[in-house]
Amino acid sequence: MSIIQVDDLRYRYPGQGEDTLHGISFAIEAGEIFGFLGPSGSGKSTTQKLLIGLINDYRGRLTIMEREGHTWDHQLYQHIGVGFELPNHFSKLTGLENLQLFAAFYGGGRKGDAPAVLLERVGLGSAAGQRVAEYSKGMKMRLNFARALLNDPPLLFLDEPTAGLDPVNARLIKDIVVELRGQGKTVFLTTHNMYDADELCDRVAFIVAGELVLIDQPAALKRRHGEASVKVNYRDGEEAIQTRRFDLQGLGRDQAFLELIAAQDLESVHSQEATLEQVFIKTTGMELL
Repeated sequence: MSIIQVDDLRYRYPGQGEDTLHGISFAIEAGEIFGFLGPSGSGKSTTQKLLIGLINDYRGRLTIMEREGHTWDHQLYQHIGVGFELPNHFSKLTGLENLQLFAAFYGGGRKGDAPAVLLERVGLGSAAGQRVAEYSKGMKMRLNFARALLNDPPLLFLDEPTAGLDPVNARLIKDIVVELRGQGKTVFLTTHNMYDADELCDRVAFIVAGELVLIDQPAALKRRHGEASVKVNYRDGEEAIQTRRFDLQGLGRDQAFLELIAAQDLESVHSQEATLEQVFIKTTGMELL
């Protein structure tokens, strides 16, 4: 079942002479992590604003949880969670007080974890009583992420969720995102971090100048745009490291390859698939900045 369905979506900002979105179409299935990747000014943020109801005077069709986008009112926010790239918190309140305040917006019937539990979950338990003005950027990002989970939403919109985080806390957030998918939740992820997109996303979409260039699984894209070969680095006795390449097709029957790995001390063996960043540059002619 598609939790998001977009067909020929077009949008033009007031006063602008041309559309920002030029008829994009895609569907996101329930329980999927969907990466939406594009450079600044590509229409990425506009698409997300339409999906979360911040703007709604679009053309085309946009359905969220089987309901046309412009028919949703504030009830939409009972069903979604949003983590913005630039978090906005109440700096004079503590981390716990911030979450308690936002939790009150969902009423007594919400099913999400208690604010204190969420703070522990994102590694901020010891800072629960600390004023947010004293938080580092990384701590604010984790608080922002916890806030998106307050109502236990089936659909999450995460914008650069690991930006400003050290490797340990970035790993923590990514593990939670994977855990959420395991619970059947859907994640719409926008990021410039191609490693995060490759690791987390079931599918990715590339958007450039308001048009979708392609949509596919990261692994399929890397295979399609990479080389069908392996690179073997080995040490020939005491000499410097040597490199040889072999065709991937029929590798197990390639006598030269079999003799090499039997006779030499191998340093590494790598398939020559493209990185997701290389695929993006190759298909769009642009870099993600």
